[in-house]
Amino acid sequence: MDDDRRRRTPRTDVVLADPQLAGEVERLGRSTVKQTVVAVLEACRRGSVSPEDVVGVVRDTLPRSATTLRTVVNGTGVVVHTNLGRAPLSQAAVDAVVLAAGVTDVELDLATGRRGPRGAGARAALAAAVPDAGDVHVVNNGAAALALAACALASGGREVVVARGEMVEIGDGFRIPELLESVGARLREVGTTNRVRLSDYAAALGEQTAFVLKVHPSNFRVEGFTSSVPVSALATLDVPLVADIGSGLLTPHRRLTEEPDASTYLRMGADLVTASGDKLLGGPQCGLLLGEAELVRRLRRHPLARAVRVDKLTLAALEATLAGPVPPVTGFLRATPDDLLARARHLATALGGGVAEAVSSHAAVGGGGAPGVSLDSAAVALPAHLAGPLRRGDPAVVGHLVDGRLLLDLVAVPPEQDQALLDAIRRALADAGTQAP
Repeated sequence: MDDDRRRRTPRTDVVLADPQLAGEVERLGRSTVKQTVVAVLEACRRGSVSPEDVVGVVRDTLPRSATTLRTVVNGTGVVVHTNLGRAPLSQAAVDAVVLAAGVTDVELDLATGRRGPRGAGARAALAAAVPDAGDVHVVNNGAAALALAACALASGGREVVVARGEMVEIGDGFRIPELLESVGARLREVGTTNRVRLSDYAAALGEQTAFVLKVHPSNFRVEGFTSSVPVSALATLDVPLVADIGSGLLTPHRRLTEEPDASTYLRMGADLVTASGDKLLGGPQCGLLLGEAELVRRLRRHPLARAVRVDKLTLAALEATLAGPVPPVTGFLRATPDDLLARARHLATALGGGVAEAVSSHAAVGGGGAPGVSLDSAAVALPAHLAGPLRRGDPAVVGHLVDGRLLLDLVAVPPEQDQALLDAIRRALADAGTQAP
């Protein structure tokens, strides 16, 4: 019987040539479809798939797209989750990316037929969002923005004066001081870990000083016997002032009163502000440079600017984020605890059987923004053993464990995903052997 099953198993090329798979080969590519075909044929040889069902099983198990990335419902309670790609894009930004994926006028003036300024639309939208900036520039991420500034202003061993308590690690082992030194700058640390004064900065200035750097310690807080120097005071020093705000907040936010923003820092006298675009701004991964016009133009023409140039997809998404409707991150931060709790109760009731409970919870901004700020939120509490089945589902659902229960916090789950979340929980219950109505 085993020999008969092996003889009846179709060949790989025969399955790939089946007309029922022609559309899938065109959509996903031959190599992607072939991987699934090979796996299904192996199952056929083992007897778990009949030869007659091979093509149908292949069609049912093919991935939705040619990428290995999977859709995830963010129930972690972290609004900007680095491991989940930080800020989700608005639909307007997604549409802009689709448009930009084709042939576009990213660097062509259609009126004259000559080469045009790259990313003019995105830069104009950014300048309109921050009128206090004399000029703006966009690079491929926040670290690149700071590296470009340091390379252009402090390469060749010139000094960057920075408070010792602001020599931060920004994640995954990357450290601000090592980043600056990698482009040829020398660091001049001032103050102590917990306290620094304006006089410390002033005493460190000299002929080799390139600029003073103010770094927002975005992923931690130092409390107790502390002191720091505000941007307004640092701006009185007779050297350029570069401020790295990290999180990408462009204007003050009513719920994040201690989070620095680009507009305020520029009005306080910063010559240059660097930030990320995929955090509180809610856009694609990119780095923003905003500041004094001549300084920004100098950075734009520096040779390193070409190496950290941003692509057309990012430019399109950034422009749509700035000029279009409210991005998801902004919407998440506006959600009220009462609204979130009402959604959690609806989901728990729909599951029935006492398997779920709506609970109040506490969320975080994440992504190196607003450390120590706790956001009142709400979650669906489930048995902890559902964490694995939910992560492995389609879409994947990721929560966090608290006191022996799995909490699916709703702060970063758009209301339009509630039905998909409900369906995912029901499938996970079935997979785990627990039935929900």
